[in-house]
Amino acid sequence: MSDQLDSLCIDTLRFLAVDMVQHANSGHPGLPLGAAPMAYALWTRQLKHHPANPLWADRDRFVLSAGHGSALLYSLLHLTGYDLSLDDIRQFRQWGSKAPGHPERGHTPGVEVTTGPLGQGLANAVGLAIGEAHLAARYNRDGHTVIDHHTWAIVSDGDLMEGIASEAASLAGHLQLGKLICLYDDNSVTLSAATDITFSEDCAQRFDAYGWQILHVADGNDVAAINAALDTARADTARPSLILVRTHIGFGSPEQDSYKAHGSPLGVEGVKKTKEKLGWPVDPPFRVPQPALAHFRAALQRGARAEAEWNGRLDAYARAFPDLASELQSRLRGELPAGWDADIPVFSADARGMATRVASGRIMNAFAPKLPALVGGSADLDPSTHTALTGLGDFNPAPASGTGREDSDRDGWSYAGRNLHFGVREHAMGAIVNGLAAHGGFIPYGATFLIFSDYLRPAIRLAALMGVHVVHVFTHDSIAVGEDGPTHQPVEHLASLRAIPGVTVIRPADANETAVAWQVAVETRDRPVLLALTRQDVPTLDRSRYAGAEGLRRGAYVLSDSKQTRPELILIASGSEVALILAAAERLQDEGIAVRCVSMPSWELFDAQPQSYRDEVLPPHVPARLVVELGVSQGWCRYVGAHGDMLGVERFGASAPAGVLLREYGFSVDHVAARARALLARR
Repeated sequence: MSDQLDSLCIDTLRFLAVDMVQHANSGHPGLPLGAAPMAYALWTRQLKHHPANPLWADRDRFVLSAGHGSALLYSLLHLTGYDLSLDDIRQFRQWGSKAPGHPERGHTPGVEVTTGPLGQGLANAVGLAIGEAHLAARYNRDGHTVIDHHTWAIVSDGDLMEGIASEAASLAGHLQLGKLICLYDDNSVTLSAATDITFSEDCAQRFDAYGWQILHVADGNDVAAINAALDTARADTARPSLILVRTHIGFGSPEQDSYKAHGSPLGVEGVKKTKEKLGWPVDPPFRVPQPALAHFRAALQRGARAEAEWNGRLDAYARAFPDLASELQSRLRGELPAGWDADIPVFSADARGMATRVASGRIMNAFAPKLPALVGGSADLDPSTHTALTGLGDFNPAPASGTGREDSDRDGWSYAGRNLHFGVREHAMGAIVNGLAAHGGFIPYGATFLIFSDYLRPAIRLAALMGVHVVHVFTHDSIAVGEDGPTHQPVEHLASLRAIPGVTVIRPADANETAVAWQVAVETRDRPVLLALTRQDVPTLDRSRYAGAEGLRRGAYVLSDSKQTRPELILIASGSEVALILAAAERLQDEGIAVRCVSMPSWELFDAQPQSYRDEVLPPHVPARLVVELGVSQGWCRYVGAHGDMLGVERFGASAPAGVLLREYGFSVDHVAARARALLARR
């Protein structure tokens, strides 16, 4: 291949991106101008993909972690033959465009994950690499390699500054993810200034300490050197690789090497000068020379051959290992095995009961053996979150002899293990499970205390934006955590998580609601599901007296009703407070007050029901409604109405035994009954 053709192709990438940004009068031209050569080398000489089938299971995954450079990615997708036309990219950043301001999974063919918030893409890439390693270890057999692909990412200075990148890179190095390769667009410039005012660390030494292979390319325009570094990175299968490529932001423009090239169009005169400097015709915009297009479109033929060859290997594998092949293909299609939930326990009525976190652990371990797609773990909290999958192994590189790690309690270590150990890295955990979900073949879960959902909220938001199927198990869900005090007692967190569009939050009342919550979480395909579970024991309700726990599927249901035809008062609660309102209702009914008790474990599931059902549960003609929940009242007004009341927690918690806290904060039968009487008296 001639240097002349390489240059033509690289400049085609550059100026499609520049023209996109200028035409929209919005965007980031600096990264595409500087990083086009590394993207070109990767996409034309290394990346295994098939533009005609963006979801081919054994494709390489590419993540533009520096999502502000989306115009570069859209240029690559258009030129290599994905379903993204020149007209589409002319509509860059416009209403209804397939080329939005930052890459969005599910919106643009070929985009693996939604990126833009810096550091998230790098952590997603770690999840994608974990996905490949796990599936390869579980399904590949001697002579039959059906899972074998790489995860590539382009990362920026800003990515590496974010704390999530440190968390994720540290874990990736520990896990020895040799098929994860990151190209670092090392241009020493961020949005507001050169990096010398904020970022003077030696990134190579830092990643070397994490256990990564470190490679350098001194000239970001040297395609041969970039490709050689990519070859070297591929050859090291025991370490992820970071390739530091020295580039120039806004290469060739009047603002080269300046922060001014980062996030603003070059302007008509700036575009003209840049094109003239690099020898590119000023007009017409969106120019695609035929030799460049033909060279890029060769990806279609290469991809078709690669996919056909893989299909042949998959057919041979299916003949040799029909059960494994069936399981793998079912996972990749996102199907649930028949009878996956057959062994979920039904819990007997018990006044003492158990913590819903404990029930959750028993439920997970009942169905996990029949659901191989369930893979996940906690942020160093398995003994407290009860999320370890017993006997299903730990995802970790098998200890080599002589390392001092080959003791008997590590016999279960391998990439086939289904328990991920994230360490104290909640933010990375959230983004990594997003990457696992985006990879395909997984129902990934993460677990930590509800208070620490703050640490991974950005990843939850992106999971919702992508519509990926992840489950988060949040335990220790209220001030009933007790003696650990307000630093560990969530108050505003349920309201905060419920505020995220596209998320389903479920706070089950007892062990049997928890079982149904897990069924809903597994069956939900298009969004993250968050389970909020108790640390303390809660009664297992007697379902011969109260409505069945299946009502959870509808978000809210009538748990018990007055003997009279029409209730005077509706008590509403979620989670541990459901048992409290039932006890209060008995006292009020003894006083002759007609009370309905409603368990409302999920606003989102309830809001999805027909209005007729919602009116059946919360009749409009019964305005006296009291909500009882151990959290801030924000948001409950939609169910309480203008004439209702809310017993919540409007201040931080305190350090004391749980029983004392509940009494002092008013979560007692006496206080609930008194609030109910006062509410009725106001009518």
